[in-house]
Amino acid sequence: MLRIALFGAGRIGAVHAESIAAHPRAELAWVCDPAEPAAEALAARCGGRASTDPGTVLADPAIDGVVIGSPTPTHVDLLTAAARAGRAVLCEKPIDLDLGRVDACWAEIGPRSPAVMVGFNRRFDPSFREIHDRVRAGDIGPVEQLAITSRDPAPPPAGYVASSGGLFRDMTIHDFDLARFLLGEITEVQAAGANLIEPYIETAGDVDSAIVVLRAASGALAQITNSRRCRFGYDQRVEVFGADGMLSAANQLPTSVRYAGAERSEAAAPYLNFFRDRYEPAYRAELDQFVVSMETGAPMSPSFADGRAALVLANAAVESLETGRVVRVAS
Repeated sequence: MLRIALFGAGRIGAVHAESIAAHPRAELAWVCDPAEPAAEALAARCGGRASTDPGTVLADPAIDGVVIGSPTPTHVDLLTAAARAGRAVLCEKPIDLDLGRVDACWAEIGPRSPAVMVGFNRRFDPSFREIHDRVRAGDIGPVEQLAITSRDPAPPPAGYVASSGGLFRDMTIHDFDLARFLLGEITEVQAAGANLIEPYIETAGDVDSAIVVLRAASGALAQITNSRRCRFGYDQRVEVFGADGMLSAANQLPTSVRYAGAERSEAAAPYLNFFRDRYEPAYRAELDQFVVSMETGAPMSPSFADGRAALVLANAAVESLETGRVVRVAS
């Protein structure tokens, strides 16, 4: 049984705590958060001891791995400390908002050959994973186009937006990683953005609506469509078009029941609401892969390098939005 420590008792921390508690070969040993009541409440619900001190947690010799689900500004310090302590790490995205800090982190821990996995959970969504595997198997021939749609049901609060790093580093970064997962390396980024939803997002210097066009090293083109608001729910769709066919994943609903009557037909329940409902199986599969990698020594994936590459694309999108130009991405 692998013993895992969790840093962060907030929204995403709770998702990870539940995944660890449900895993048959892992147990939640610690919950660490500077807000002691939050740490204690989550530990009481999912197991383990509560602490406000990362040093105390990492000093526990029985810890096999750590999951970092704390706020982004804490990621680098916690990741570095965990790697120094010889622990395997699953770190939520992004590693940091600043590429320089990401590179400095790797310069510090890289020589230790750390086991680090970055939390791009959408790679583990069963539908997206099947698309990836069938693309690799050649089911649709060479890929020519990719369309990713990701719209949140409602915009985040103003306080979150102010410290999020912006739409591209906070939200689109998942889609950048998914594009790399399906297409391979990306060589060009062109972004357009608008403020159509909430004035406080513009006040924070961010956009709430965006379209990003990517060119892959293979020559394939991709389009990412984002919005901070979607009246009909959490809009998560993927379409991969190739020379011999197409693979697509539609939005998911609670059941397959449809209603037909005099005034409407094909009526269905709303889409699964936001990330916890839509991606719970992906979070469970992500945690399982982390456990398997710790058990077998298999390479962690998505890796630290994948986390860095997605941030590079997010930065390129910011540059493109500011300059109105296509930005070339160094290999």
